[in-house]
Amino acid sequence: MNNIAIFASGSGSNFDAIVQKVEKGELDVNIALLVCDRIGAPVIEKAQKYEIDTVVYRPKSFSDKSEYERAVLDDCRKRDVEFIVLAGYMRLIGPTLLQPFEQRIINIHPSLLPAFPGKDAIGQALEKRVKVTGVTIHFVDGGMDTGPIIAQEAIEVSDADTAIDIKRKIQAVEHRLYPKVIQSLFIKEESQ
Repeated sequence: MNNIAIFASGSGSNFDAIVQKVEKGELDVNIALLVCDRIGAPVIEKAQKYEIDTVVYRPKSFSDKSEYERAVLDDCRKRDVEFIVLAGYMRLIGPTLLQPFEQRIINIHPSLLPAFPGKDAIGQALEKRVKVTGVTIHFVDGGMDTGPIIAQEAIEVSDADTAIDIKRKIQAVEHRLYPKVIQSLFIKEESQ
């Protein structure tokens, strides 16, 4: 069974969805670690509930990004992490983590990339009055939401939809699609 680390910064809804699929036997991975960069983030309590090892680092307490990522890398290595899953992790990954985990870090983003990369993709979609947005799962590279796309799924946006409505639609897709894609990546890897 593959060991994964999940990186999250906020509420942890995708973290929760992944853990539930693991517990139901629908996702064949071991969640070895939660990495969080925000003290007090709700995802931390969720990880404690599931008894998942958790490290919480305040990046500003490190001299630079590289030192922060070396600490995270050490924690991943101690737990034999093979794959990193970003689930609402609000930091760009630097070379200290990218190099040892090349093509082994994935991210989920609430838009149909390349449209609306970065923060507040839902707000960007509303501002542009798009009729379709969605979810993208992609490999992480050195850019912001620029890595190779693994999967996408669209949702329709009505004129009456608020940001909350769109978020609900997107999360429904995310919570179903992300675990499915994670599982497919490990099946692919085992067959190689």
